[in-house]
Formats: sequence, structure tokens, C-alpha cells
Amino acid sequence: MARRARSLSGKVVVITGGARGIGAATAMALAGLGAAVAIGDLDLDLAKGTAEEIDALALPLDVTDRGGFTRFLDDVEKQLGPIDVLINNAGIMSLGPFEDEDDRTTAHQLAINLHAVIHGTREAVRRMRPRGTGHIVNIASAAGKAGFPGGATYCATKHGVVGLSEAVRNELRGSGVEISVVMPAVVRTELAAGLTESRFIKPVEASDVADAIVKTLRQPKFDVFVPRSLDATFRFTRLLPRPAAEWVARTFKSDQVLFGASPEARREYEARAAASAPGADRESNA
Repeated sequence: MARRARSLSGKVVVITGGARGIGAATAMALAGLGAAVAIGDLDLDLAKGTAEEIDALALPLDVTDRGGFTRFLDDVEKQLGPIDVLINNAGIMSLGPFEDEDDRTTAHQLAINLHAVIHGTREAVRRMRPRGTGHIVNIASAAGKAGFPGGATYCATKHGVVGLSEAVRNELRGSGVEISVVMPAVVRTELAAGLTESRFIKPVEASDVADAIVKTLRQPKFDVFVPRSLDATFRFTRLLPRPAAEWVARTFKSDQVLFGASPEARREYEARAAASAPGADRESNA
């Protein structure tokens, strides 16, 4: 018997990196279902513009400033009430040959894509477990299930998000608090500028990811692949010996999705991503 879908009306939902891309699309979808949405983003002006469209709350947030992240969640609860859903969405992707990546770029990706998700998840658990209810959604990637040349550190961070979510899922068993990990393919947002296409990895829209998030909030599920066919693809390749799986990747050019990205097409995004972790800089210079 199918479980009855949960209502999201009146639920307090927090989305990090919610000013653009997947975060903004998700905020719009949830606000349309009656949720009380709070958007946190480093770009407060853009966050306010997104929030005004959907009658949401916009607050400044640098996810790499862990004290500031905690205060942000406190402010949301003061204004909207206890948090029912936290969506750890903020993330960056810097591409290029692994040996050419400087330590600052490595530190930024680790700080935003992984450490901030760890901190946000921990904060959410501390707030939700005593109430026996809540849902944490961690945005990972197909890169959390495979290694794609050209994005080694990005893949490492997304593998970390998947592993974190799996471990916390087992710690939360029986607590009433749900956790899901969302693993999209290439999403047509600024982050994916200049990427190549593969027959195995077809691009999806931010709205497709938002729809999948809404669905898992209404009917909780841990592994959320977007598109759903990615699940079957990964199951198939895991059955193959490694040399055969790598041959398949080369044949269908999925090994070139990140490695073959156009530097020119990505220049503007890469510059913005490089400036997006001020808290990480403060920590490294302390």
C-alpha cells in the first residue's frame, strides 16, 4: 500500500545557496505548495529578488562561516518557527587537471561542498531530533557515485556528501528525522557552463531537480537520482569489471563531461566560484 504523500503547507524550509539555479527552482516549487521558505545566500541582493517573487524570507549566508551558519538558522527559527526541512544546496565546481589545481581552490570546494554540508546537517539533527521530526536534504551529484576526470576534488566532495548522508541515515533510524541525498546528472545552470554531453549523462533542468526534491519531501526516499535512469546506469556499470566499465565510459564519452569543458565558456562562473568562500579564507589566514 502506497504511503500517503505528506503535505508541505506551512512547513518551514531552509535552502542554502537558494538565490539561483537548483536552490531558486526548489524555493519556487515549495513556496507554490504553501511552505514557508527561507533562502540563505552570499549574494543577498539576488536572494532578495528571488524571495520577493515567492513571498519568501531572504537572509545573508556564507556557509563556510560556521558560526554565521548557526546564527542564520537561529534567525530563521526566530522569524518563521522551528525548521522542518533543511536543504544543503550551496556548492561550487572548479574544473581542470588535478595537478594544476591550487590549494586555495581545493580548500574552497572542501569548505563549501563538504564541510558546510557536515555543519548544516549536524545543526539540523540537533534541532530536529528532540522534536522527533524533520527532513534533511543534501544535494550531491552523479559525481558522488563515480570519478569524473577534470573534477577530482569536486568528485571527492560529492562522494563525501553521499558517505556522510549514508552514515547519518543509520544514526537517525527510529528518530523520526529523515535524510535524503540528491544526485543529479549535469544540470543546466551556471555551474555546468561549457560542459560536454554524453549519451550516458543527459542534462536536466533545475526544475527537474526541484520536482525530485519536492517528491522526496512528500514521500521520503534516501537515494534520489535525477534523472531516475541514472540509478540503473550506475547499477549496470557496478556489475562490470573496472576495465570494462572504464571502456564504456570512454566509448560514450562520459569521461569527457568535465574534462572536456570549455575554459572560455566557464570563465565567468569560475571567477565567481573563486570568490564565494570568504569564511574559508578567514579560517585559512587565522
